[in-house]
Amino acid sequence: MGPDGAQIGIVSTQEALRQAQELDLDLVEVAPQANPPVARIMDYGKFKYERDIRLKEARKKQARVEVKEIKFRPKIDPHDYETKKGHVVRFLNAGARVKVTIMFRGREMAHTELGRRILDRLVGDLGDMATVEATPKQDGRNMVMVIAPTKKHAEQRSAARPAAAPAPVE
Repeated sequence: MGPDGAQIGIVSTQEALRQAQELDLDLVEVAPQANPPVARIMDYGKFKYERDIRLKEARKKQARVEVKEIKFRPKIDPHDYETKKGHVVRFLNAGARVKVTIMFRGREMAHTELGRRILDRLVGDLGDMATVEATPKQDGRNMVMVIAPTKKHAEQRSAARPAAAPAPVE
C-alpha cells in the first residue's frame, strides 16, 4: 500500500524498500500472517505519535474509580462507629468505592463474628445507598469488605448537583 492508502500491488521487498526510500518514508509490515504479507509505506514516527495522542485522550475520558479505605476495630465505641460511618457516607457520595477493614489483635481473633456483625450493621445502616461489591473475607488478621455506591444513588446525586448551585448575583 502506498502512503496515500492506495493499493500498489504485489511488489518484491527490495522494490518496496526502494519506493519507500525515494519518498523518504518507512516500509512497515501491517499483516505478516497474510499470503503474501501486506506492507505499507508510511511515516512510522508520525504514526506512533498520533497513536500515543489518541491513547492519551482515551485515558483522559476514562472514569477513574477511587477506592477509599476505612478501618474499624471489633470493640468500637458507638460514637466512633457513627463517625466512621459518616466518613463512609461521604466517600460514597463522592462516588468512590470503600474498602472496609476490621483489624483484629490478639485474642480478638477468636471472635471474628464481632467483626462480621459490625460489617453487617454498616451495610444495614447504609441501606440503598451502597451495595456490597466484595463480601467480607478473612485476610490474616483483617476482615475486608468492599462496598460501592448504587447506580440509583449516583443518579440522585448527579441530579441534585445542578439544583444546589447558587444563583448568579446581579
